[in-house]
Amino acid sequence: MSKLNLITRFLLSLIVLISVAGCAGSKVTESTGEYFDDSMITTKVKAAILGDSRLKLLDITVTTFKGAVQLSGFVNSSDVATRAVQVVRTVKGVRVVNNSLVIK
Repeated sequence: MSKLNLITRFLLSLIVLISVAGCAGSKVTESTGEYFDDSMITTKVKAAILGDSRLKLLDITVTTFKGAVQLSGFVNSSDVATRAVQVVRTVKGVRVVNNSLVIK
C-alpha cells in the first residue's frame, strides 16, 4: 500500500506541475494572466480612441501582446497618427506603442 501511495503522490505532483507549466508564458507566448491583461488593455485603448473626437471615425486596429500595443490602419494625416499614439500612451498598462498607421 505504501508503494501505491507513493506512486499516486508522484502522479498527482506531475499533473500539478504540468498544469502550472501550461499556464506559463514565454517570449513568444502569453500566460493566461497576460492574455486577460492584454485583452483589457486592448479594450481600454479602443475606448480611448473612440472617446477622442479626432480619432473615433477612423479605422484603427489595435492588438496587444505583453503590454505592447500595435496600432495599424489608415489615417488622414501625420497629426492624427501622432494624436493616436498620444492617446494610447495615457492608457494604464500600456508599456510601449508600436505605430504602424499608414497616412492615406
